[in-house]
Amino acid sequence: MQDIERKDKTYVWHPFTQMQDWVENKQLVIAAGDGIKLIDIDGKAYYDGVSSLWLNVHGHRKAAIDQAIIDQLGKIAHTTMLGLANIPAAELAEQLVKIAPPGLTRVFYSDSGSTAVEIAVKMAYQYWQLKGQTQKKKFITLTNAYHGDTVGSVSVGGIDLFHRIFAPLLFETVHAPSPSCFHCTLGDSPAACGFACVVAVEKLLADHHGEIAAMVVEPLVQGAAGMLVQPPGYLRRVRELTQRYGVLLIVDEVATGFGRTGRMFACEHEGVSPDLMTMAKGITGGYLPLAATLTTDEIYNAFLGPVEAQKTFFHGHSYTGNPLACAAALANLRIFRDEQVIENLGPKIEAARRKLAAFWQLAAVADIRQCGLMIGIELMQDKATKQPYPPAWRMGHRVCMKTREYGLIIRPLGDVVVFMPPLASTVEEIEEMLDIIYRAIAEVTNC
Repeated sequence: MQDIERKDKTYVWHPFTQMQDWVENKQLVIAAGDGIKLIDIDGKAYYDGVSSLWLNVHGHRKAAIDQAIIDQLGKIAHTTMLGLANIPAAELAEQLVKIAPPGLTRVFYSDSGSTAVEIAVKMAYQYWQLKGQTQKKKFITLTNAYHGDTVGSVSVGGIDLFHRIFAPLLFETVHAPSPSCFHCTLGDSPAACGFACVVAVEKLLADHHGEIAAMVVEPLVQGAAGMLVQPPGYLRRVRELTQRYGVLLIVDEVATGFGRTGRMFACEHEGVSPDLMTMAKGITGGYLPLAATLTTDEIYNAFLGPVEAQKTFFHGHSYTGNPLACAAALANLRIFRDEQVIENLGPKIEAARRKLAAFWQLAAVADIRQCGLMIGIELMQDKATKQPYPPAWRMGHRVCMKTREYGLIIRPLGDVVVFMPPLASTVEEIEEMLDIIYRAIAEVTNC
């Protein structure tokens, strides 16, 4: 099976990967999965501590999802939605509307979080054009935001490392400060930080609402920025301000949706109903590519008219509403309901919180950020002065490589060690995985 690694290094270009480093080092090849574990070509099992990049919900080889896909294969694998409807896509749309925040009544399918955000941005833009407010063309985005890697989603992002090289390709946006206390210079506590950032958003809206089409936010947690957690009340206040100033709110639930924060969607924590909401990742339980952009009747109705009026939303994807993916998503939602996944998360979240309390005694741990089972552990050379490790030391990467030696796969964001286990993990499994992370941090940083 070593031939597989050779073929990979010869032919494959991996995402977010410096390929020179990849080719020069031995790499792990996964051959199978079983529950919340991944199994390599040598038969060694590892906890999937990053849910296969935040996707997997119920574990690998979940019988109910496997069977739903098999059953659908016995009918049809794919049919276009251009001029045709299909059964799983229609049924899934109904179920998504039922579980979404109130007011989101229409579902537009795509195949990834990036495309779902791109669709939301285009819908918001075209909505105002159709309403005759053609000056509303700009978008408010947060610093440190990440919404995907297509040009439109990058335009509303704010992570310089990922995005600066593409700056000439991007459309102009208006930036608001990110409401993360640890990295915010506007306040020294969550409440102060949140208040200062809300004031900044209100000023932007007061000054520019006539030209702003929408504000785009990751609710509660900015994931790719390093699990930056927003202060309580921030999202709700932003919703109130966008409504007051006549600006649409786009909420990106790609990472936070499907139970990651302890509710089905992060919006639910603050009773927020946005104008547009994106979802992907956990929508199929981590099985197949699928995404959805949900919106209101108000926005949907603006696109209605005779064909000659050219109000159509001219956007689509070859695999839009793929029946196999939709069948997997329907099975995923049935598992959420039948196994009471959301209702059973409380003890798991609390177990993680208890275990994480011990991490503060490690000298290298500068911050611990947790929202549900979305967890970031930030490492610094001197946490008192917030002095980071030199980038060349790659401390986050080294910690994650060390956890592999003890049977856990996780992936860092710079020097933030990210832990996002499948929701199916038991309390005991979560505790064991965190014990491994603690040990790895202590050994690598010589704490």
